[in-house]
Amino acid sequence: MAEKTFESQMERLEQIVHLLEKGEAPLAESMKLFEEGAKLSAALGKLLDKAEQKVTVVQQTMQGELVEQPLDAEEVAR
Repeated sequence: MAEKTFESQMERLEQIVHLLEKGEAPLAESMKLFEEGAKLSAALGKLLDKAEQKVTVVQQTMQGELVEQPLDAEEVAR
């Protein structure tokens, strides 16, 4: 079985949203789709959290050296 990438999971979530928005699926199927979508949403959120933790900002010091520092989420929000 192929590894589920962020992109493939996001594509599936978008498909689920589209199917639910159409409103044509029977209630039981809609509930299954909703549950699958909720699980995908949680998994994607975890992947994004991990990615955010790995992001580093490369800053150049006064001497021209490159230094990696963790991304300060508060500074990005400003």
